[in-house]
Amino acid sequence: MTDGHNTVTETDLHAFVDGFLDDGRRQEVELWLKDHPEEADEILQWQAQAAELRTAFSNYARPSENDGMLLNAASPARTSSILWRKSALIAASLMLFLSGAAAGVYGERLISKPVPIENTAALESLPGQSKTAFLVYASEKRHPVEVGADQEEHLVTWLGKRLDYKLVAPDLKGLGFSLVGGRLLPVNGKAGAMLMYQDTAGQRLTVLLGKNPENGETSFRFESAGALETFYWIDGAIGYAVTGEVSRAKLQEIAEECYRQFET
Repeated sequence: MTDGHNTVTETDLHAFVDGFLDDGRRQEVELWLKDHPEEADEILQWQAQAAELRTAFSNYARPSENDGMLLNAASPARTSSILWRKSALIAASLMLFLSGAAAGVYGERLISKPVPIENTAALESLPGQSKTAFLVYASEKRHPVEVGADQEEHLVTWLGKRLDYKLVAPDLKGLGFSLVGGRLLPVNGKAGAMLMYQDTAGQRLTVLLGKNPENGETSFRFESAGALETFYWIDGAIGYAVTGEVSRAKLQEIAEECYRQFET
């Protein structure tokens, strides 16, 4: 990451995100980022991840005046630091989910291998499709679903046949959400399903399911878009995504309950 007269290194970018640069160098990096939109986008992602980690571990973290010494300009240490950061962020993201689920009888299944490259596209497309479905149908007043909750047995049988999957509609009443119904949707070019839930205040959330028969791994991730949160995962041949305008903690709780009931 060098650029002519004004050189900005990986170490500079990590120090920028962590707030370890002095004012002069910080301004230089900000100017450099204006001319490098790809790196600027990556920095935004790092900052969001850093904020999530600070929130998750705020009860344990203790700043030290020696923290800045961790940033060493030596090349081997720089490479090690970068690799450590990337590995730590991935591990910490998984821990945000595992911390809530490890005590459950299904917790052991959540520890998974990395997603194979050929399945990455299917996994990465899930949150976008789930958010689109939520935005289109959650605000619909008269026809948010094709089949209502009053025909739940028919709904899960119909959608389950289309997915070739023993579908259940998770019972989320204990978390304040009741089934509204569901509909058939295309997911990754195949038949998919959307279930919709609503609380007593009219707040809605959706659960999207799609087939990914080539997959044999399990992976869990979060994605945010403004106030909209999506928790998504692929488990075997089915991908799942829970989307709603609720807190991340609440959505994680809902996703854990969906995961538990889908696996029974």
